[in-house]
Amino acid sequence: MYSEKENILELAALLKAHGVTKVVLCPGSRNAPIVHTLSTCPDFTCYLAADERGAGYFAIGLALSGGGPAAVCCTSGTALLNLHPAVAEAFYQQVPLVVISADRPAAWIGQMDGQTLPQPGVFGSLVKKAVNLPEVRTEEDRWYCNRLINEALLATHHHGKGPVHINVPLSEPLFHFTVSELPEVRVITRYQGLNVYDREYDSLIDRLNRYRKRMVLVGQMNLIYLFEKRYTKQLYKHFAWFTEHLGNQTVPGIAIKNFDSAINALTETQMEDMAPELLITYGGHIVSKRMKKFLRNHPPKEHWHVSADGEVVDLFGSLTTLIEMDPFEFLEKIASLINAETPEYPRTWENYCKTIPEPELPYSEMSAVGALVKALPPSCALHLANSSAVRYAQLYTLPHDVEVCCNRGTSGTEGSLSTAIGYAAASDKLNFVAIGDLSFFYDMNALWMANVRPNLRILLLNNGGGEIFHTLPDLDMSGTSHKFITAVHKTSARGWAEERGFRYLHAEDEDELATAMAEFTRPESLEQPLLLEVVTNKNKDARLLKEYYYQLKQL
Repeated sequence: MYSEKENILELAALLKAHGVTKVVLCPGSRNAPIVHTLSTCPDFTCYLAADERGAGYFAIGLALSGGGPAAVCCTSGTALLNLHPAVAEAFYQQVPLVVISADRPAAWIGQMDGQTLPQPGVFGSLVKKAVNLPEVRTEEDRWYCNRLINEALLATHHHGKGPVHINVPLSEPLFHFTVSELPEVRVITRYQGLNVYDREYDSLIDRLNRYRKRMVLVGQMNLIYLFEKRYTKQLYKHFAWFTEHLGNQTVPGIAIKNFDSAINALTETQMEDMAPELLITYGGHIVSKRMKKFLRNHPPKEHWHVSADGEVVDLFGSLTTLIEMDPFEFLEKIASLINAETPEYPRTWENYCKTIPEPELPYSEMSAVGALVKALPPSCALHLANSSAVRYAQLYTLPHDVEVCCNRGTSGTEGSLSTAIGYAAASDKLNFVAIGDLSFFYDMNALWMANVRPNLRILLLNNGGGEIFHTLPDLDMSGTSHKFITAVHKTSARGWAEERGFRYLHAEDEDELATAMAEFTRPESLEQPLLLEVVTNKNKDARLLKEYYYQLKQL
């Protein structure tokens, strides 16, 4: 029988799945549940070593003898520190050594409890990966624990071999051994490139062809990639292709971009029918919270993430395969290997999304963003600030030759204006910025920079506070706290903009917006930068957004 501790069960199952079956076990009480579980399981070959100083080197010998990874397990406290010399040797000799340390709960570190010291990260730069497992109490804990163990074990042989450290906090009681079998666990695998002569490559293509409901979701990519026509024809019909404006031109064909609104209109039954069996992702961040929720609640059977760095990115909680290579090279390599039969799944999504209307709203922040998107001149750059601006823009069809930029690395409110001004300083294009009032005033010193050029045009959405917070579910904005949450203000940008040499435009209703937008989006070069301040009511903005999504539900 095995320990009832779920982090131990997950660890044992994944060690087995990743082929780490030779384990050196050191005595102790805190690690006794780990020792009992590993020594009881017939899949592991266990070795006793009473002295941790030699145990680590013994494990190095096991790894060198077989070529695969070996593990050493110790109890908490200074026992772990005695493994330090062996870890250093494994690091510089590039030996795949897995150090497993039991630990006290974090609450008791530094509280004069026995055998406690700060164990997470104790080996510093001498390990390729160090993880501190959670004690599993929720489904999110279970996913997190699984992901961390997979990450650590994959790191033993990623870009060279080396040691990793897995720290396992354990609360009492420790000695309940009530589980008869190790659990079925998710195993993440990594392909470092695709070699047509590799048997594993054949199995990957076989798995690809097994699924009929295949989705490709592309995150933020600041580039344009032109697929050859033969690849476009081969790839496009076999997948439902999704990206946001931030993906720019990195899809072989015309991608579905209004999926956020489309998912909002789906019933639960439709969601189950429309969910993919295979999800392939590449690129950076996804803005849509609805897409994240949709794929987390209706997980695919497999999720493959393709990236040049091969790092574990498990946004939807269902990652199974990492493919470490340029995503466009990957797509072109698989294009001719997909079964000729065309599945219905891509057409189903395309036909459904064509029924989703764009917003047709009275004067508001949303209509102002829509007016800008529809009037953008050819081959310009559109910079979207975070929160409302980037989400509103996604509701409208964007001209294909417009480049889109946004600070989605951390999605913070700061720096959007400074980044756009820096981009425009080195660009020959017209550069349009759509930005909310909080982001603008937070970063208003950007206009103070010496390199603001006439090719910059700023659409400032000013409704006197953070309107997006009014749309958050379950947040009551009727009390006194709302003014602190939304940062209510009565500030105008006019004085600062004019002082900094901008031509200032202003709109407070639909007619003024139409007149100002025509001037604002003129493709002709001007002698000075422009700032168009659109003043709206945040309560009305929030209500109109909710009404639009409610109308989609009635479709």
